[in-house]
Order: sequence, then C-alpha cells, then structure tokens
Amino acid sequence: MADKEKRGTRRIAENRKAWHDYFVDEKLEAGVELFGTEVKSLRAGNVNLKDSYCSFKNGEIFALGVHISPYEKGNVFNREPLRPKKLLLHKREILRLAGKAQEKGFSVIPLALYFSGSRVKMEIGLCRGKKLYDKREDMAKASAKRDMERAFKGNSREY
Repeated sequence: MADKEKRGTRRIAENRKAWHDYFVDEKLEAGVELFGTEVKSLRAGNVNLKDSYCSFKNGEIFALGVHISPYEKGNVFNREPLRPKKLLLHKREILRLAGKAQEKGFSVIPLALYFSGSRVKMEIGLCRGKKLYDKREDMAKASAKRDMERAFKGNSREY
C-alpha cells in the first residue's frame, strides 16, 4: 500500500476561497521549490493557501502568501512561514502566463497543493475576478441544486 501512495497523488490543501472569488479560465501544474522541513510540515498538513497569489519577477514566478507552518521538530532549519515559494515552470509557460496576467482583470492564483509521488506540486489557475452579482448567482445555483437533490432524495423513499 505504501508503494501505491508513493506513485499516486495525495492532496494536501485546496484554496476553496479562490473558486468562490474567481472564474478559473485555465489550470496548470507547477513544481514548488521547498526545503526539507517545509516538506515535512506539508506531510503533516500544516499549510494554508487562503490569501495566496502568484507574482512574476525577473522571468520567474513566485507564490506569495502561502503559509507553511514551521515544522515542530525542525529547530534551526525551519524557514519563514510566509517566504515566497519559487514555482518551477518552463520559461515559455512563465512568459505566456505573465503576458495573460498583464491583461485587465487576470490573476494567477494557487488553487491546490498536492504530492505527486514524492514531489510537491501546486495547481495554479489563470483567474478572472468575480463581481458580487456573479457570487450571488453561483450561490443561488448551488442552493437550487441542493433543494432539487433533497426533493429527489425525499421522493425516492416513497416508492
């Protein structure tokens, strides 16, 4: 079973707020440059993606606002929890994302963090911000879907 878990993917954290605040137009998988104690902290699930975003600097892309709590047994080797994490993408992918992020209303947002085998990967999305009326519309759709499922579930018991 340990071999199966090593080869597969295991989700560490999701940025559910991003799905609420943005329309995700495109998703990409990027590697993350981390230190040993950060990976150990991730294995314990001590990470928060809530207010994170990606920034471009000198032809590189960094994830900012990703909080990886210090590893409790890591003493002097622990890193700053909110330090910028470098994302590993091909140069052409970075340039394409940077070009699209320059367009009005687009942002690059971390959506999820997961293990792919023994490596840590981040799913990033090219996103457009939602307006308040878009959020209300999504909440109304979700509520209607829940009501329909409840009604269907209630009717199936009668037969």
